[in-house]
Amino acid sequence: MIAETIQLSLTPVFVLVAISSILNFLTTRLGRVVDRSRHLRDRHGETEGPEHDLLVSEIRSLARRIELVNRAMLLLVLSGLTIGSTVVILFVGGFSGNNLDQLAAGAFIVAIVLMLIGLIMFLLETREASASLRIPETYLELDRKL
Repeated sequence: MIAETIQLSLTPVFVLVAISSILNFLTTRLGRVVDRSRHLRDRHGETEGPEHDLLVSEIRSLARRIELVNRAMLLLVLSGLTIGSTVVILFVGGFSGNNLDQLAAGAFIVAIVLMLIGLIMFLLETREASASLRIPETYLELDRKL
């Protein structure tokens, strides 16, 4: 019985490992965005005109990115907690002899849905980052042959 329960809990544990890897990546990404926003805030009072407008635009984009990463992290943490609950439910059911399969399946489904929504938030953040980093065509000098 215990061996079966351990085998059943392996899939949720692998998902938990994947979630922790994504969280590690998002934490690093958030740190870089926060560092960039601090740098731009320091320059805020030193700029004016079109340069200031570009700076404010980038700060706004960074604020949206910070919010999206934070939401993604929250959803992934909630997913991880739900995965942990799934494993606990499997073991409690296995030790008590109660059939908690439906409860465990429900918790696992909730965890996967939370993870998917978190990944969508991450996708939105990367799209925001890409949109803010587009190089203006004037810098590309497309009319020149190189």
